Amino acid sequence: AGRSQGKMAAGGAADAQARFGHSVKGLLTEKVTSCGTDIIALTKQVLKGSRSAELLGQAARNMVMQEDAILHSEDSLRKMAIITTHLQYQ
Repeated sequence: AGRSQGKMAAGGAADAQARFGHSVKGLLTEKVTSCGTDIIALTKQVLKGSRSAELLGQAARNMVMQEDAILHSEDSLRKMAIITTHLQYQ
């Protein structure tokens, strides 16, 4: 009876060790997957940031163009006001 208990104990230990190895592999797989997901999210964020900088630069260029157009329009309105005043005197 002592021998069969010894075999069972050895079998149980081997089984526990196999389960432990399996759970460690599962945890490692989980961690690797999690890290992969985090790297993908970080990459997307960096790309979004660089795209944002590009869009901000484009918006700044467009604003400068609009400002030039506004200044030109303002100048034209001033000239038209002067012409209108002259025409009223005549």
